[in-house]
Amino acid sequence: MTKKSRIKLIVIAAIVVVALIIILRLVFGSKGSGVTMEYQTEKVAPATISTTVTATGTIEPVNEVEVGTQVSGIISKVYVDYNSVVKKGQVIAELDRTNLESELASAKANLASAASDLKYQKVNLAREKDLHKKGYVSDDEYDNALLSYSKALETYNTQKQTVNRAETNLGYATITSPIDGIVLTKSIEEGQTVASSFSTPTLFTIARDLTNMRVIADVDEADIGDVRAGQKVTFTVDAYPDDTFNGTVTQVRQEGTEESNVVTYEVVISAPNPDLKLKPKLTANVSIYTKEINNVLSVPSKALHFTPTKQTINKGEKIVDCQGDKKLWVKEKNVLKAYPVKTGITNGIRTEILSGVKQGTAVITGSKAITPGDDLQSDDSSDSERSPFAPGPRGNKNKKSK
Repeated sequence: MTKKSRIKLIVIAAIVVVALIIILRLVFGSKGSGVTMEYQTEKVAPATISTTVTATGTIEPVNEVEVGTQVSGIISKVYVDYNSVVKKGQVIAELDRTNLESELASAKANLASAASDLKYQKVNLAREKDLHKKGYVSDDEYDNALLSYSKALETYNTQKQTVNRAETNLGYATITSPIDGIVLTKSIEEGQTVASSFSTPTLFTIARDLTNMRVIADVDEADIGDVRAGQKVTFTVDAYPDDTFNGTVTQVRQEGTEESNVVTYEVVISAPNPDLKLKPKLTANVSIYTKEINNVLSVPSKALHFTPTKQTINKGEKIVDCQGDKKLWVKEKNVLKAYPVKTGITNGIRTEILSGVKQGTAVITGSKAITPGDDLQSDDSSDSERSPFAPGPRGNKNKKSK
């Protein structure tokens, strides 16, 4: 055999040996030399467990009024601006009165004419009635006098209503605030013409009290069944990312809205705003606490998913299992023992323990394989679960193969 062939054979043999070592470490590593299992544990302890429904919504004033005008005309005066604080009955704008005063004067003149005619027809009817009794006038003449009086009375009443309407329209020329509040929007300027022929134009929007706001949140149909009035709510807004605001569900509206095949329901949430940070139309990211239980025994939910096997325990350790759908594992010296438990509410992170283990019991939440050279100072190693069959972190290799 040539020297070159011998070298080639030695290389192949070395590769086979290394491969066998790797396979043996992967399969029997937990029991092999230098490989141990490390168990992460946490004690059963009281905690607050809550479940939430998340949604997005819009901040709105509790009471918002659109102020318009019922008569057409030119805006002659505007007394308020954006953010002006107003009182109920305060004059906030005026329309030009020229045409309205002219209409009122004309209506009053027509009323006076109708009153005079009514007075004459009343006297004439009385005279015709007296003469008719004495037989000096015919029935036809008396009926004509009665008809003329009736028409004069109707004309007078009509003109009276016209005067009342003209006075009312003149009153509409003075626009006042219907509530105490703050002006959110102003849609007019002095000299602008407004027309109310088909619909009432909006001149101002006034919010009653910005220290008491509300959130209108759109909750998905899959979650709406858990939402009730009176539930606690927290929410954030992008304008103040470091602040968390509190509220309460005040109303769950029955009508659903469908958009892009997604059905949502409006939920009204109170939002106290004493420092006036919350502004109308801000987007709120809402968490509705559908369930919340304080001071209940609980464990991390991942502890209920831990199950040891012969390949994932240390040499000399034993597994003592039990019957039950849900169980927790406890390490007692060299024994990993399972305890059947009954669970209650869970939020996916922690789960309530109703019975099966006592407070203070250290239950196993996970495990990992430790090999020589592993960095035991890793910050995230204590919370991670890793299969012992996977090779651990590699140590520094400073030796060169010869």
